Amino acid sequence: MIDPNEARKLPVAHEVDVLVVGGGPAGVAAAFAAARRGARTLVVEQFNCLGGVATAGGHGHICLYSVWGGGARVVGGVPYEMARRTAEAGYGAVTSSAADFEVEGMKLVLEQMAGECGCRLLYHTMFAETLVEDGRAVGAVVQNKGGRQRILARQVIDCTGDGDVAASAGCAFEVGDAETGLCQPVTLMFTIGGVDWGRVKAARTSYELADVWKRAQERGDMRPFQTKIMGFWWTPTRPDQVGINFTHINNVDATRAEDLTAATVEGRRQAYESIAVFRKYVPGMEQCYMVSTPNTVGIRESRRVAGEYRLTREDVMAGRSFEDSIGWGSFFIDIHNTKGPGMDDKVWRPPQGFKYQIPYRIIVPKGVENLLVAGRCASCDHEALGSLRVMPQCGVMGEAAGVAAAMALKDGTSPRGIDVGRLQDELRGQGAIVDERGIVA
Repeated sequence: MIDPNEARKLPVAHEVDVLVVGGGPAGVAAAFAAARRGARTLVVEQFNCLGGVATAGGHGHICLYSVWGGGARVVGGVPYEMARRTAEAGYGAVTSSAADFEVEGMKLVLEQMAGECGCRLLYHTMFAETLVEDGRAVGAVVQNKGGRQRILARQVIDCTGDGDVAASAGCAFEVGDAETGLCQPVTLMFTIGGVDWGRVKAARTSYELADVWKRAQERGDMRPFQTKIMGFWWTPTRPDQVGINFTHINNVDATRAEDLTAATVEGRRQAYESIAVFRKYVPGMEQCYMVSTPNTVGIRESRRVAGEYRLTREDVMAGRSFEDSIGWGSFFIDIHNTKGPGMDDKVWRPPQGFKYQIPYRIIVPKGVENLLVAGRCASCDHEALGSLRVMPQCGVMGEAAGVAAAMALKDGTSPRGIDVGRLQDELRGQGAIVDERGIVA
């Protein structure tokens, strides 16, 4: 946390009502929700686009909007709107469960949505420190080509994924597995072209293709960095291209640039090695080639900020309901092996129709006022995060944070003190689904 006297020496670049740090799925939903309620809103983003892992991270597939196994849709509002509008613009396809899309198209659509609601954007800008006065977040110090400067704000929303803002403000947090402190591995997505998708589907004996990767490793054609494919993602708008979720890099601290650099180098190496394996072992990929690797590795886990409530594995598995629900989660407990390739033994796959509610209290951090967190840095345990961290649920938390921040401004209170019943009504009014009444069959 920067000394207030030192901070006052820095120039003020912007003064806003709501500052959203991070423009990923949580940040997009937070910023659009706040701006649509008349709050002067600014998104600070380190890359050159909105969308976070969906765009800068090359992750052209988003799920789960429905209950587990498909069927009734339990996510609406901004998270579903961003997928629906990308598909309507001709850049992908969306169902009640999932979206597959061209990442470049989503970048464009999200910027159009930002313009429509008057949300301001500041790209190529790194968060540095949180400004805190009398226990309240009042803005941030950032760094960009203009130098080190201040952004003053009446409400601040941490959508960095890593909890950077909350940690800088002095909030308590947890990291990694309770026994080892290790976080889930990171993945560098990549996109390949020259694929005959029909032949790939016809030849695919299982989703994971574990037997293929085992055979390639036994023959010396592949290093043992992974045992299962996490995703071959295809959209009809780019029929010969496939997004690949396969690389696996362990022992990465996502809060250290040195670790992120090493992970990126290793991830790109694994991606190019994978193409040779695909050509040799997967029918329909004999002529495949690299189209792109993204700006950033995909990070599954880092800091989890201590909030007014801590969502647990037991809450998730029980499909628990909460009076302060802001929306639904429905993804399985997806935990990649923290020590090597493949999946962790803590993985839990739920029954058909599974869902649970997300309480508002997990995005309200302890100890600092006028600050909310949204996304994978929310308050939960390591195993609950395996479900909560996926993009629709990050968007659910972000939208609630944006609405709560705007309400707090209007009511002259802190987000901790807002009327949660009114928050739920506001969320319903913009198409979010917070309880059984809103579920779309």
